Amino acid sequence: MAEFTMELNDEQKEVRDWLHGFAADVIRPAAAEWDEREETPWPVIQEAAKVGIYSLDFYAQQYFDPTGLGIPMTMEELFWGDAGIALSIVGTGLAAVGVLANGTDEQIGTWIPQMYGDQNDVKVAAFCSSEPDAGSDVASMRTRAVYDEAKDEWVINGTKTWATNGGIANVHVVVAVVDPELGSKGHASFIVPPGTPGLSQGQKFKKHGIRASHTAEVVLDDVRVPGSCLLGGKEKLDERLARAREKARAAGGERLKNAAMATFEASRPAVGAMAVGTARAAYEVALDYAKTREQFGRPIIDNQGVAFQLADMRTRIDAARLLVWRASWMAVNGRPFTAAEGSMSKLYASETAKQVTAQAIQILGGNGYTREYPVERMHRDAAIYTIFEGTSEIQRLVIARTLSGMPIR
Repeated sequence: MAEFTMELNDEQKEVRDWLHGFAADVIRPAAAEWDEREETPWPVIQEAAKVGIYSLDFYAQQYFDPTGLGIPMTMEELFWGDAGIALSIVGTGLAAVGVLANGTDEQIGTWIPQMYGDQNDVKVAAFCSSEPDAGSDVASMRTRAVYDEAKDEWVINGTKTWATNGGIANVHVVVAVVDPELGSKGHASFIVPPGTPGLSQGQKFKKHGIRASHTAEVVLDDVRVPGSCLLGGKEKLDERLARAREKARAAGGERLKNAAMATFEASRPAVGAMAVGTARAAYEVALDYAKTREQFGRPIIDNQGVAFQLADMRTRIDAARLLVWRASWMAVNGRPFTAAEGSMSKLYASETAKQVTAQAIQILGGNGYTREYPVERMHRDAAIYTIFEGTSEIQRLVIARTLSGMPIR
């Protein structure tokens, strides 16, 4: 087990500096254009593929970093560049991790390369879980997958929403209900291969922020996929469902619901790291502006009202990063989140991003409210962090339930 440390090693520093250079030289100059266009920034993704950032190998190296700091470091630097473009680059990783976590070796080897394509023909993938009536409440999911034993096929029907890369993806990973009586324990994940009949893009959302990231509904109308597309295989699914039924009889449904919420805990620090990157970017713009902007014959940072705001902003950013790093280290090293440390990191970092970007606009005054300066975009982008991967209210609920042991509603 790696010791927890707040110091990156030499190799990690080299990777961080490489990522920072790409974010500064490639992502930032393109950020305003793709935010206005509200389109997937394919040229930037292709550049990321050419240098090795948009690849399975790179994310696998960071994912398996024994210190746990590889992924949060990567997320912070890319999202420091721009949240919308960064999400377009890392969004495929959501689907890839789903396959890595649940798939067989054959499924991993078959499908993950198709998610990324290559540097000359980049592809993206989509992870489809949320539904119009099942966001935070995963137990209310309605998309159904029914096994056709005669053809060894699964038939999937339903509508997914808020899917990053939904409809434009080469490969979709879809979570569906296979046993409604088991609530969230009756879910399974399926690969929907490229060109599968019945899968279509529904509404594409025009968003407040992260506008360079494609977000849309995915409609599944009698989508048939081979039995081999069930992640983990049917034998493993049948064994898991049998255990879940036994536990349901012994423990009741509420514990199953709590367990479903807990499954997201390990992924939440990565979102926290995204928020830290956006907050840090806004803070740096505000700091530079405060040093050079003069009012009443002196830089505005000479005023306590501005200087104290910057002090608070930096303190919150550093505190958020420490919470993210702690939770990331715990997740990689198998330490249980006995105090919902994953949710703590996501909650604090998300709220920090909203507050810091708002303060940055205030420090820049009227300039901060215009699109001539990037803090306006950063503030719009920051709003998403308190919503996706579980709202701030859900994080507080998870933390309160974990600390109290009570079924708080």
